[in-house]
Amino acid sequence: MKKLVSDDVLKEFTERGIANIFPSREEFLNRLKTRKPLAIFLGIDPTGDTLHLGHGAILLRLKTLQDWGHKITILIGDFTAQIGDPDGKLETRTILSEATVTANYQAYREQIGKILNLKKTKFVFNKRWLAKLNFSEIIKLASGFTVGQMIERDMFQERLKKNSPIYLHEFLYPLMQGYDSVKLGVDVEIGGNDQTFNMLMGRTMQKRLGQEKFVIAVKLLTDPTGKKMGKTEGNMVTLADSPNNMYGKVMSWPDEIIWPGFEICTNVSLVDLEKYRKQNPRDAKMALAKELVKIYYGSELAELAETYFIEAFQQKNIPEKVLTVSAKAGDLLADILVSAKLIESKSEFKRLVLGRGICLESGEPVLDLFHKVSHTAVIKIGKKRFIKIEVKQFN
Repeated sequence: MKKLVSDDVLKEFTERGIANIFPSREEFLNRLKTRKPLAIFLGIDPTGDTLHLGHGAILLRLKTLQDWGHKITILIGDFTAQIGDPDGKLETRTILSEATVTANYQAYREQIGKILNLKKTKFVFNKRWLAKLNFSEIIKLASGFTVGQMIERDMFQERLKKNSPIYLHEFLYPLMQGYDSVKLGVDVEIGGNDQTFNMLMGRTMQKRLGQEKFVIAVKLLTDPTGKKMGKTEGNMVTLADSPNNMYGKVMSWPDEIIWPGFEICTNVSLVDLEKYRKQNPRDAKMALAKELVKIYYGSELAELAETYFIEAFQQKNIPEKVLTVSAKAGDLLADILVSAKLIESKSEFKRLVLGRGICLESGEPVLDLFHKVSHTAVIKIGKKRFIKIEVKQFN
């Protein structure tokens, strides 16, 4: 570690927003204190064209470690993305084409560059070694683990209860992710708490080869029901969202997410956090929204996003009691407004959209006739009509 860091700062790093560190926080803290550079990696399957705030939380921690002189590697699961990780999912993930995986990686790299210094960040692809494994080698890897160990995973237990299928290749996914650790020979793997099982598989494999790996499981940003705020649940704030959209989406969050949002997704000091706790929730949420836009777009655009939101919504005199309706993520906005009788028909919806008469909570107009709702938000129709759409996420 090139940079001299106080013990208090190191200790806070091992605790803030961290669910678990294996084998223990104390051992990892002691390792950090030696100031010897660590080889650290984050694995990401390029299963979509955007990263979200959950990834951003991990990238912020990697940025801190990178600034302290540690070596950061981003492993792109170009092979595993075509298989599909069932972790946290109650259904089988769709297998992606190679062309889609490549396009998604390019988008990821750009978004990762908003946080990490790309010149000091190494990118590797697991297809280089996983595609070369022969059947004998796969059997050898699989022989070190039991079906009982695999079936312990929570999502598999849920599938069994629902009589949903579990496919054989899904048991192989943790083996492949574990093998990534072996090939990289890293000191640390970091990932979301939902990846703990897979990351520990790699730790087990490395220990058998005389290697030692720390596993850092970062807390997940969840909604009040406990569901992860991410791609699958349809309620994510992405690192590719415009500053206005990012700000507006955060302002649509329930108040319960404010403090986890600060803890997990920002580097706001604990002293400042205590100040925000004394404010009313709306002001604290505005501070959170502004801080998040600042992280990914800088102070100037964060100021503009806040101004845009205030002018578009706070100064438009939204009534205290707004018509509230329930919907599912993916429902068409046109259908929701017709059902709520805020508009008479889809023809009226089309006229409003073409005239920029329907606005999202960010203040941006809806321009897509087939706009689908993804998260709870207030929508403005015309000059004086408002509706709050409470979005129920996927089961």
